[in-house]
Amino acid sequence: MKLRIAMVGACPFPAPQGSQVFMNYTAECLRLQGHEVHLVVYGYGLGEDPPGAQIHRAMRIPFATKTEAGPSLAKPFQDMTLAMKLRRVIRKHRIQVVCAHNYEALLAALMVRKRPILYFAHNAMYDELPYFLSHGDITREIGHCLDRTFPRLADAVIAPHKRLAGYLVARGCDQERVFAVPPPIDASPFEPLPAESSLPPVLYAGNLDKYQNLSLLFKSMKLVRKKYPEARLMVATASSAAHLEAEVVHATSLKELSPFLSQDGVFAAPRVSWSGYPIKMLNAMAAGKAVVACESAAYPLAHEETGLIVPDNDVTSYAAALIRLLENSSLRTELGGLAREQIEKEHLPLETGARLSEIALAVWEGRQKKPASS
Repeated sequence: MKLRIAMVGACPFPAPQGSQVFMNYTAECLRLQGHEVHLVVYGYGLGEDPPGAQIHRAMRIPFATKTEAGPSLAKPFQDMTLAMKLRRVIRKHRIQVVCAHNYEALLAALMVRKRPILYFAHNAMYDELPYFLSHGDITREIGHCLDRTFPRLADAVIAPHKRLAGYLVARGCDQERVFAVPPPIDASPFEPLPAESSLPPVLYAGNLDKYQNLSLLFKSMKLVRKKYPEARLMVATASSAAHLEAEVVHATSLKELSPFLSQDGVFAAPRVSWSGYPIKMLNAMAAGKAVVACESAAYPLAHEETGLIVPDNDVTSYAAALIRLLENSSLRTELGGLAREQIEKEHLPLETGARLSEIALAVWEGRQKKPASS
């Protein structure tokens, strides 16, 4: 059975952020399964729309321009117009299942509550909220309350890794309705170049938000440059980055990101936030890059096999891992090659799409057995 799916994101679209990329990859892998997928998003975006996507944009809020993650004054108005747009899309296109990516999209879907909801959890509010709001203990308690209240209201929950799945079960979600499904990644846009003997750059790609923990990377680069003063740090981002001590490459799409990641280099992933799943790391692995990551956010990696993992926020260890890979082209090639193989085995869009399709169909069929709600 092929479904008519509304995939909702409370975000600008397209945009070079992990959440938007994750949502687009998910939509594409469900389309490959033959489902009709409609993306319902905010009224603006950045860059070109992905080919073949059916995009429905909510009414544009005049003062809404932010593409980065986090709260803003416009958010409540944007989320209300998003819920209104979702309601219209459900009626017009006879949607059968709503896939809600991240918290605010879940809230919009719950406001409409016309169809079964498949919630894609990108993170835990307990973990991420303190990065955007002050008063850590109070903010974490608010996050705990949100995590206990809303995810369990969905018909099923998709978590990108087992730790987040287990956390949501502990917060009250029914274990039988929580599934750990790694994000799908297409490795074909990336064509890794051979590693060279000369000192390659350290690479970072993505937004510059606080939860990315870039201060660890910049501190580590100072230690790297004590040994190699000529060491380069290159950052590919769509964010304003004039203040960075790095070579900045403006990138708003996968087309622009692909050659950046395909060059010889060492990819840095300094994030320590445990609940998310850095899409940037998966793209780097798909591009055959050797990655240095912190242990709390290194889910795709196996230490010394597909990358190097160091203790959280350990500047000395992080710098040492970068230097080790910068100095050793054969190690970069070995780890990067195995990383790409892992992406091609464990994150295939067709296999992920088949699993998500199975869950979506079960959600739809399960709702049919209950009293109908229009």
